[in-house]
Amino acid sequence: MSVTQDRIVQDEHKRAVARAKSKKLLNTILIYAFLVLVLVFAVFPFLWTLAISFTDKSATGGVSIYDFPGSLMPRQITIANFIEVFTQLKIAQPFWNSVVISLFTVVGTLIVSALAAYPLARMDFPGRNILFGAIIATLVLPTETAFIVNTMTLKNLANLPVIGGNNCFAPSSVAPYVCQGLGTYWSVVLPTIATGFGIFLLRQSYLSIPQALLEAARIDGATETQILWRIMIPLSMPAMTALGIFTLVNTWNAYVWPKIALLGAQNLEPMSIAVLKLKGQYNFDPFNIAAGAVIMMVPILIVFLSAQKLFLRGLDGAVK
Repeated sequence: MSVTQDRIVQDEHKRAVARAKSKKLLNTILIYAFLVLVLVFAVFPFLWTLAISFTDKSATGGVSIYDFPGSLMPRQITIANFIEVFTQLKIAQPFWNSVVISLFTVVGTLIVSALAAYPLARMDFPGRNILFGAIIATLVLPTETAFIVNTMTLKNLANLPVIGGNNCFAPSSVAPYVCQGLGTYWSVVLPTIATGFGIFLLRQSYLSIPQALLEAARIDGATETQILWRIMIPLSMPAMTALGIFTLVNTWNAYVWPKIALLGAQNLEPMSIAVLKLKGQYNFDPFNIAAGAVIMMVPILIVFLSAQKLFLRGLDGAVK
């Protein structure tokens, strides 16, 4: 009787294990199926744009980007669209403008965020939590809400003697507000370097650093500035890298604010504005626009792939 009971128990155990394995396998299949579906939706626009950019629009029989899925598999591949973009766009100047604006914005954002996050993370002062809450509250506001305020502030910078007085260098009929504030690289950079997201990300990274390390540095005579630059920032490099990449992507792809801030200064316009100029008022060439979009993607893609590990480590540390 006991042998029979043992066999029954063993059989029940085996069936339970088999059911658990089957359930786990089914859950795994469903999870991966969902991830593949998300991947398709995420990658599809890029693949479609890439295919269109290499499509020979002069092929016999005509080519349409709406010929789906045929437009994903070009019958004839060419780089003529890229050559045409380089010729029409004169890409060297817009590319340089994008590099300068992005570089100053990234560096400025990292410096401002690093300095602002340290007291919020490691110093006690009245109203600290209220101030941090106000900074976090700015994350729910659309960036467009600050455009009017930023524009008027930059316009009025020309009235400050330290900036250069009332020296407006653009004809009023073209751009009445292009003075020392607007119509420069700084008009794009300055309003965007103080971000609630950057302060939040670095504050969370600072909080993950042991307090004992800071106390030991203070005992050795280190000042708060030395602690920040020699301990906090080096140990927060993954978060700094993640913030830098986020800022770079947003700045590189920004269109509306640079368009407003650089009104009347076409020689300073970045690629995000220049590429859309391929679409004229009466003509529309999706193949050239796709080629221009691919050209814009390449530098960002290279930077992201080069710093991918630090980027992921930075995001991981920010949520702890």
